[in-house]
Amino acid sequence: MPPIPSCEIAIIGAGVIGMTIADRLSAEGRDVVLIDPEAPGMGCSYGNAGTIADYAVEPVGTPEVLKSLPSLLFNRNSPLAIRPQSLTALAPWLMRFARQSLPKAAAQNAHALASLLQDAGPMWRDLAQSIGAEAILQERGCLYLYQTPQAYQAAESAMARRRALGVEVDILNTVELAAIEPALPPLPGAALFPHAVFMDDPGEMMTQLAAHLQRRAAFCEARIDRITRQVNSILLEGPGFKLYSRKVILAAGAHSRALAAMAGDKIPLETERGYHVEWDMPAPLLNRPACPTARGFYLCPMHGRLRVAGTVELGGLTAPPSPHRIAKLIEGALEIFPDLPPEPDRAWMGFRPSLPDSLPVIGASRQGPEVIHAYGHGHLGMTLAPLTARIVCDLVAGRAPHIDLAPVSPTRF
Repeated sequence: MPPIPSCEIAIIGAGVIGMTIADRLSAEGRDVVLIDPEAPGMGCSYGNAGTIADYAVEPVGTPEVLKSLPSLLFNRNSPLAIRPQSLTALAPWLMRFARQSLPKAAAQNAHALASLLQDAGPMWRDLAQSIGAEAILQERGCLYLYQTPQAYQAAESAMARRRALGVEVDILNTVELAAIEPALPPLPGAALFPHAVFMDDPGEMMTQLAAHLQRRAAFCEARIDRITRQVNSILLEGPGFKLYSRKVILAAGAHSRALAAMAGDKIPLETERGYHVEWDMPAPLLNRPACPTARGFYLCPMHGRLRVAGTVELGGLTAPPSPHRIAKLIEGALEIFPDLPPEPDRAWMGFRPSLPDSLPVIGASRQGPEVIHAYGHGHLGMTLAPLTARIVCDLVAGRAPHIDLAPVSPTRF
């Protein structure tokens, strides 16, 4: 029987988080193996809105959301909805979410998010330059659109909370919005985050990152269903696969909860099912991503297409895509751009890993530093990937991370 292969560091998950960690570790001379049953970067790392959302300092759970939580969760047209079949399984997570939506907890979570997000744009510029993908990053800001006078009037107070957390934002009136986005219908106004950057093709960014990594790290197409601590290593096993590794990084996104349990950590991670639809077109209708706030999705100008991405559906990993959620995205896009064809060119669903406090899980396992958690970023996986890679690299090297990890520690639960 041939010996079981070994490596220094195994990363389970080859999405944007796993690949950016691999890039940073390999740059420091580490022996890295990436393990994933799918092609690198083709899950939510491909299907997202493409925004580097350094302005997204408010957690999903807030006092305002808590007040309307029942109507939000059980209204099938809501931007935040739940599959009724999943309610029993989700009840413990929803109770945690409700507690994290109380004023004190929500404020603490917002401050923690602001700390994580403050350098997201510059870190992505550095990463894109290092892999030769600068052209994919666009520096034209992002918009929140207000479709009623009441929403526009409330924008100033809503954005004041973000300004207090270090976010720069400009409130635009109808004329100012039309000047920068002439294809939009007349709207009362918008909030512009002028320094936000976005990708006009997240899938191509993932392709270029994977190609860059091919020269520096090994990829294994495998599914891990067993993690066993040994005396001086960890044994990873799956169908037709075995590997010994000195350290293991868990970066499997929405699939990480079971892996964490194998490593001895109970993490309250649940799955958000995110959707997008796309219309092909030679030139984009918008100059920057725009979110109609009442509907909770993004209109995203991608290379050769318009992507409409977003909404939150809590519903697990196994149920089929919801035709109703896709239909609501189409309906919302046609409300803004009525001349679009009634049927998009394609539709997609992916899985986001979601924690009740909207914060990721980054840090060493309770059982020992040979396992490091790096997942649970929710809507901010793309945004926070370079920062997560920096933190994980510091932990592997035994260096003190540059930020306080208590709010994202696996031991906080």
